[in-house]
Amino acid sequence: MNTQVGVHECETLDPQQKDVSRRYFLKVGVSSFLGLIAMRHLQSLAWTPVEGITASAKHCIVLFMNGGASQLDTFDPKPDTLNAGPFAAIPTSVEGIQFSEHLPQLAEQAHHLSIIRSMVTREGNHERARYLLHTGYAPTGSVTHPTLGSIASHYLNDEDFELPNCVNINAPAFTSGFLSAEHDPFVVSDPMKPIEDIKYPPQMDARRFEQRLRMLTDLEKDFLKKHANRSTEAHQAIYKKADKLINSPNVKAFDLSQEPLAIREAYGMNQFGDGCLMARRLVEAGTKFVEVSLDGWDTHNNNFERSKNLLETLDPAFSMLVKDLADRDLLDETIVLWLGEFGRTPKINENDGRDHFPNGWSVVLGGGGIRGGQVIGATSEDGLEVVDRPVSVPDLFASLCFSLGIDSEDQNYSRGGRPIRVVNDGSVIEELFD
Repeated sequence: MNTQVGVHECETLDPQQKDVSRRYFLKVGVSSFLGLIAMRHLQSLAWTPVEGITASAKHCIVLFMNGGASQLDTFDPKPDTLNAGPFAAIPTSVEGIQFSEHLPQLAEQAHHLSIIRSMVTREGNHERARYLLHTGYAPTGSVTHPTLGSIASHYLNDEDFELPNCVNINAPAFTSGFLSAEHDPFVVSDPMKPIEDIKYPPQMDARRFEQRLRMLTDLEKDFLKKHANRSTEAHQAIYKKADKLINSPNVKAFDLSQEPLAIREAYGMNQFGDGCLMARRLVEAGTKFVEVSLDGWDTHNNNFERSKNLLETLDPAFSMLVKDLADRDLLDETIVLWLGEFGRTPKINENDGRDHFPNGWSVVLGGGGIRGGQVIGATSEDGLEVVDRPVSVPDLFASLCFSLGIDSEDQNYSRGGRPIRVVNDGSVIEELFD
């Protein structure tokens, strides 16, 4: 696996020609020595290493803002401008970088963070944008792509690990798509409540459960032969994962009651804060990917009051997560990513709200070998356009994959046999790793 940062250099082959060449060698030459050499040569045309930078992350935590948070009211404030709104900008631990006044604790952690202020996408619809920001691909209808968490589970999977490698907290999850159903996210709907069904029923022990599981497997054999599809595969995967989870001592990672009260209070003692604390505990136990959602950012009306309340939930949880990981020597091996579906319009509408805005919004990254204390890209003074270093979703995904040691140009196959790259033509954002 190539874990060096890459840049696209060769444009002599158009994408269609590259696909034809790859299909040709897969068909007639991949099993031969000459075919393998030819495939590697074609791949090297598109992926040239930059010396001196290597991957370091082992885990990824995503903080997803359902609805899309306003960049002007969070990480790209425009003080003293027409579009600024009522929130003031405050200094951070990094000279020259400002955050919203409602992120005071996170401002103290800015030296750990890279703020990309120049995200550009084409999807302004919630469902389409949510799909794009979870999979790196725009929805097509013909293929269901795996979520980033499922990709991480697929490539970083440890067969002996007893906990789920991909966990979603506070929101339903996208599936592993055309990857194996064993990489579907394990969903925790409310981290403030005990996880349901992770203990044996009354009068049941491990031996009796194993006997019943074997009997169920025997009963299902004929059915599974006749109905081999993703549904039956997922059914089997759920039983397999549940059995491993019930019998694992690591299941205590889901139990927040084991944390000191002071730690829980620092995270906020609410559904999002507890989700962030659970994410830290899961990463500490070895889980590869955790997503924690905070809903309510679709602020077409009353944006500022609603955003203020959300930021008061976000600030302690996000900042404590970064600090806690750093204190436990986990931040260098854990990417923390904050993002939503898109941003909000710089112009304030007649309902004191902000509408959908995919052309120039912000994401925040820290840990996992990412250089903190910097801003990448810029929007104009009024916030209406990107004026420096536009960044695409494939660029972001390629960077995340690089940090995790995943080859973003590797191919998997859809259920119909179509080769699909992990990331769709993205380039690593080298500034994140310089």
